[in-house]
Amino acid sequence: MTHIISLFAVFLTIFIYGMTVMRLGLNSASHQKLKKWLLHYTDHTWKSFLLGIFITALMQSSSAVMVMVIGLVAAGVMGFKQSIGIILGANIGTTITTEIITFQMDQYILPFILIGVLLIFLNRNWSFSIGSTLFGLGCMFIAMNGFEMLSEPLTELNVVQHFLQLTDHHLFISLALGTTMTAIIQSSTATTAIIMPLMNENLLELTSGIAILLGANVGTCVTALIASLGTKKEAKLVAFAHVWINLIGVVLFLPFLKVFAELVTFLTILPDVQIAHASVLFNVISSLLLLPCAGLLATLITKIHHSRPI
Repeated sequence: MTHIISLFAVFLTIFIYGMTVMRLGLNSASHQKLKKWLLHYTDHTWKSFLLGIFITALMQSSSAVMVMVIGLVAAGVMGFKQSIGIILGANIGTTITTEIITFQMDQYILPFILIGVLLIFLNRNWSFSIGSTLFGLGCMFIAMNGFEMLSEPLTELNVVQHFLQLTDHHLFISLALGTTMTAIIQSSTATTAIIMPLMNENLLELTSGIAILLGANVGTCVTALIASLGTKKEAKLVAFAHVWINLIGVVLFLPFLKVFAELVTFLTILPDVQIAHASVLFNVISSLLLLPCAGLLATLITKIHHSRPI
């Protein structure tokens, strides 16, 4: 058991490392531009929304975008209300990674890593960006293969089997699992990557997998809450808004979880792709539903936390 858990921790570290390197490559050449875009293209909520999608897709991390936005609000160069559209867009942009890791690209792993390393050491800005992206992708696919390899021996453990049975019968346990895992490892994408092999091996029901996914959307808010510590009131409101928006999305979807699962199975028969599609659909639908209410959300969140010490 110790051996399996140790290997699992190694592959999880490789996945998070690869995602971090890929993110570094994607935004290294445009980090300052991202800040400028956040400042100059947020005069309307729909612009903030589209910009949130684009920047998060580029950075491959909604948490990183949230930290950046909180920093700008804390510095007084952006208002709290402007952040609502960005948060909604960021929730969509971050789902691109989960779609990428469903591709069958085993034959490209070694070329990605070798070419990536070569480009990184060319010491050019463009080559570093491309090289880091390729190297990061290679690491992520190695980790995914590792998760797949460990899924069967891991689930042969009695304690794991018992816990998986509980998640299949109690959706709130699945929600709590997704929230806790993501809060600990600080990545909803990594949480999704972990449950994908379990789906492929039919060790986890689709509704349970989606519930874990919904929990992961709540757990990812922890990064923003931590980043807002010690900042001014408006910056803390951004972190609270991230929590409220993701919680509302979960509450809206929970009553229709089985119907939603049926819709996802209609789109594809591949279990890991079902989870990736579920992530995209959940975030797109919930964000589009809340987008027209962005102003109202900002007002309500301000009122809720106005009288409380934040």
